[in-house]
Amino acid sequence: MAKILMVIAPVHFRDEELFVPKEFLESKKIKVDVASSVKTPVHGMLGKSIKPDLLVSEVALDEYSAVVFVGGIGVEDKKLYEDRAYVNLAKLAYMRGKVVAAICIAPKILAAAGILKNRKATVSSSGIDYIKSKGAISVNQDVIQDGMVITASGPNASKKFAEMIYEMLSS
Repeated sequence: MAKILMVIAPVHFRDEELFVPKEFLESKKIKVDVASSVKTPVHGMLGKSIKPDLLVSEVALDEYSAVVFVGGIGVEDKKLYEDRAYVNLAKLAYMRGKVVAAICIAPKILAAAGILKNRKATVSSSGIDYIKSKGAISVNQDVIQDGMVITASGPNASKKFAEMIYEMLSS
């Protein structure tokens, strides 16, 4: 059975970008773990909170079929695209052939890891220049898959994002 890791900022993740995919995937009997740089409860931008299961630095990638990076202003506030632990997790997951996904501003982490170079990707509007500067081909779509990489533009794409991750894991 597939197991997915969802990675959140230590503050202000975007609630629906975590909980919509998490609940959808769990409804399909997929185990979902949540990682962050803290193990204390993390509060989302809209008020929900979650206690991460593990630290980003503790992740055993072999346990997971996919690694999903969640957006929210915490990604920008904490500059997670400059955080070695987050960037290396993305890079390692990609190198090991995992599905690597990111939504909203989190595709900046994938771009920093070099994963989006010459690849079609979408991101929230504030991240377009950054991903392009790292070689991504920016497309204006809610969700796009290019190889083993899925990116989504923001909270309104959360359900479609979850469905595409599920589709990739099922094929």
